Amino acid sequence: MIDQPLTRISHTDLEEILFTLEVDFVDLFECVVGAGWKLEMLGSPAPGMHYNISGGGRLIIAGRAPIALEPHTLVIVPAQTPLVIEGPPVRPENWQTVRVGVPAGGRNHVERLAAGDGTCPQVMLVCGYVRASYAGSLDLFAGLSTPIIEKFDETTALTPQLEAVVVELIRQEIGMKAMTATLLKEVLIVLLRRSMTSMNEWVERLSLLQSPQIARAFSDMAARPEFAHSVQSLAQSAGLSRSAFMARFQAVFGTPPR
Repeated sequence: MIDQPLTRISHTDLEEILFTLEVDFVDLFECVVGAGWKLEMLGSPAPGMHYNISGGGRLIIAGRAPIALEPHTLVIVPAQTPLVIEGPPVRPENWQTVRVGVPAGGRNHVERLAAGDGTCPQVMLVCGYVRASYAGSLDLFAGLSTPIIEKFDETTALTPQLEAVVVELIRQEIGMKAMTATLLKEVLIVLLRRSMTSMNEWVERLSLLQSPQIARAFSDMAARPEFAHSVQSLAQSAGLSRSAFMARFQAVFGTPPR
């Protein structure tokens, strides 16, 4: 949690920015971990989205406090981040581990990853690896170095969308790629809506959300794509000098505005 009041972008700017959001589906897994078992996953080239459907356990990233996995908990981890999913403990000294590598992606089907024999209480997650961008160019998760953790409830649960993605991947019908991308985009939009109210640390670390001034300029560009935008005009939209705008943009996205 953050002690200082959060500086948030406006509802109007976020609305325009979300309109440009694009999702490139990479891979999806059903992860089932039994009591007394651990599922160790290597890092992926794409950010990981892990949503707990049922059961309880922990998600562990080296060097960070364990994340409690309660139903409807969403965790997004930066690219190239190994992690461990623990099932409910039985005898902590007797943990058994299954290690899996996460492929580079592009197979467009769902794979089941299991640790345990299925006879003990389990934690079940849908784990997706996706690339998301604003206007097809600016990475949604650019610069993300810490996990995003948000807990939803029964009324805001993301279970229907993610279960629908699994069904699409199993059926392999025409339009599957478009449908899965749309459903995953809906999940990310629900998450980004949380940025208007969440007091969690990720709100000030997620690309555009870091800087309301840069968000204002990007929103202006998204709302008027036909306009001949320039660094100078965008700097004016942001209320910054040209040099300050370029420096701030570089800090947020890791790339110059041009």
